[in-house]
Amino acid sequence: MPTLNEKQAKLLLDTNLAVVATIRPDGTPQLTPTWVDWDGKHVLINTAEGRYKPKYLSRDPRVGVFVLDRDDPYNWVSITGRAELTHEGAEEHIHKLSHKYNDRDYDAPKDPQRILVKITPERVHSAGG
Repeated sequence: MPTLNEKQAKLLLDTNLAVVATIRPDGTPQLTPTWVDWDGKHVLINTAEGRYKPKYLSRDPRVGVFVLDRDDPYNWVSITGRAELTHEGAEEHIHKLSHKYNDRDYDAPKDPQRILVKITPERVHSAGG
């Protein structure tokens, strides 16, 4: 299983946004900018019940994640892999991400329920790192 090197992981740990690609039922890509995190093994994103991302990932777990360094457009990482969805730890994780990007707790309502998406890298490509 591929993993990220220190410079690639830093892109996910810094306040860069990710673009996440899932696959719609008709086979076309669905792209979404989102907050991103890294736990040393998985790319982590957070979403909620009722949104397209978990719906598409439940049907087809293949996913792509692209993170571009906001200060250096020639430093990026592209990760493809498979996603696992869980509610466990999702509420705490959205607050962690909100502190990372906004310096405060996430202030969205409790409903819909949060979902933690754990992406296991299968391919990793990068430039500048």
